[in-house]
Amino acid sequence: MIVDRRAFLGAALFAPMAAGQPRITLDRISLLTDEIARSPEDAIAFCKQYGVRWVELRSVPGGGGAYAQLEEPVLLKTAKELKDAGLRVSFLNTPMLKFTMPGTEPARRRNETPERKQQREAREQARFERRHDELAKALRAAEIFEAPLVRVFTFTRVADPAALLPRVAEILAPMAAEARQRGMKLLVENEASCNVATAAELRRICELLPDAGLGINWDPVNALGFQEQPWPDGYRQLPFERLGNVQMKARGLVVGPVMVPWKQIFQALAKDGYAGRIGLETHVFDGTLIEKAHMCMEEIRKLVAGA
Repeated sequence: MIVDRRAFLGAALFAPMAAGQPRITLDRISLLTDEIARSPEDAIAFCKQYGVRWVELRSVPGGGGAYAQLEEPVLLKTAKELKDAGLRVSFLNTPMLKFTMPGTEPARRRNETPERKQQREAREQARFERRHDELAKALRAAEIFEAPLVRVFTFTRVADPAALLPRVAEILAPMAAEARQRGMKLLVENEASCNVATAAELRRICELLPDAGLGINWDPVNALGFQEQPWPDGYRQLPFERLGNVQMKARGLVVGPVMVPWKQIFQALAKDGYAGRIGLETHVFDGTLIEKAHMCMEEIRKLVAGA
């Protein structure tokens, strides 16, 4: 059973993208469950309300921890609940490598006492040393959810990310190889607080790991603080053959000040043969998360109708 599933996932991962895929439809949209609801049950109801069949997983909606680190009985129960609801998991979002690499200093200095800094550095060192254990647990969770794609980051951003990226690549290479051996793929996300924050930096990390089986998760909003315009500049920088997932936020979709031209991006993704999903990570922190999630879905409905 496991061998067959791994073979299936591997085939799906590494099959070439066909040119001229059909336009982006609602079947290509995936929803991050803890960004659309306050409970797993409400997340399922939200998906049913909008006819969405795919979800991304990160943390249990309403609290309960990150799925990537939960115990197997809880994962099996969740997987069954999603399957019974007719939902499939497109992407497992994990916090792997979203901390300061030992021996480096964050670009944004923290206001902390020497004692607190020492304690933080000890925690980060311990987490760095157990990164392969964290990876193994995340991959097992992805296996249970039959999710072939798993998110990873590139450590807290330093003053000169370009100089650190070769070291980041050295650390990512064996992790990506381990995922590939198990029929899955790690996707680096461009994240503003990390050493890969822009589409140009996504391209660079892929250049440093040409044969590692590493893919990318592109979130154009995360690069706005670096003066990278998502369209067309950011899009043109992407190593498109490595694009495994795309994420969108309420910011840029229904909330300004900068709006992302998602209609043009949807059209370009379809034209260029992107075969993956587009995940909604609502990501607002003013108490209107669920309201904004509904607003996002109404806008997404318009996008898929007009793209």
